[in-house]
Amino acid sequence: MNYHALGSTGIKVSPLCLGAMMFGAWGNPDHDESVRIIHRALDAGINFIDTADVYSAGESEVIVGKALASRDRSRVVLATKVHGAMGDDPNAQGNSRRWIIAECENSLRRLGTDYIDLYQIHRPDETVDIDETLGALSDLVHAGKIRAFGSSTFPAHMMVHAQWVAERRHRERFMTEQPPYSMLVRGIERDVLPVAQQFGMGVLPWSPLAGGWLSGRFGVGKDNTSRRASRIPGRYDLSLPANQKKLEIVTQLDEVAREHSLSLIDMALAFVLEHPGVSSAIIGPRTMEHLESQLGAVDVRLSSEVMDAIDAIVPPGTNVNQEDGGWTPPSLTSPARRRRHALS
Repeated sequence: MNYHALGSTGIKVSPLCLGAMMFGAWGNPDHDESVRIIHRALDAGINFIDTADVYSAGESEVIVGKALASRDRSRVVLATKVHGAMGDDPNAQGNSRRWIIAECENSLRRLGTDYIDLYQIHRPDETVDIDETLGALSDLVHAGKIRAFGSSTFPAHMMVHAQWVAERRHRERFMTEQPPYSMLVRGIERDVLPVAQQFGMGVLPWSPLAGGWLSGRFGVGKDNTSRRASRIPGRYDLSLPANQKKLEIVTQLDEVAREHSLSLIDMALAFVLEHPGVSSAIIGPRTMEHLESQLGAVDVRLSSEVMDAIDAIVPPGTNVNQEDGGWTPPSLTSPARRRRHALS
């Protein structure tokens, strides 16, 4: 397996990163089976694992810790995240110094390790000065608790602002960005990917199979359902025009894959890995079968003909459904932010 540079960190990572969101109550509650999936991924050459504190309320981190307990920790690049609410305490969430420092210790305990290779801010938090966040993360680097840190699902302007603040305030800086990216969600090609390349940031896209839409489960005559539909209906409810459009497009993309003797999964993963700004694509298997169906994508190279066909179906820089962007700024969700005389 050819390993890629994780931006300018000096760390080398496998082209596929094992995402652990489906290990635990959110996906596969069987800890032993989840550990076997993690071990199979490591044996296949994957050296990069990504999880988060909020995945199944910490259970995912516990499972990853169990899996790594019997392996050489030094050979694994381990990433996790902080931001999401961990219980009903209003201070047990967000991007404050208080929470980042405390939750890093909690993640270290759950993971059973004394350092995290990549600690990521899971989402923006407009209520916290970015210097407060960067200061806490910098202190964790200097204390040896984390090796590097990054952002996840940050818009391009926030990425630039964070880089500027880090330089002016002499902080460590975001070294990676983890955005949504797939053949159906291409908005980051417009600004996030160019900004990441400009600042030497590694990019590890989440949901390269578009939350299952590109897994082969969706299309004409298929069930067209997902385990996540009840949790995030905006991305799966087929009564919505944007999701009907996704279904039409998935059918067209599947035809392109078949014409070129590719599985839709391989074409989807290879598409994401084709972008020169991408370091590693995060896969999120729930079962061993899911994992096995995705491992072969590292050997797939898409021809210009295939790439052109994909571009013709989903133009570069566009999201078929805006709900798939992963984060909507309060400036759009709050009418008071857009109306000078809005009533409460």
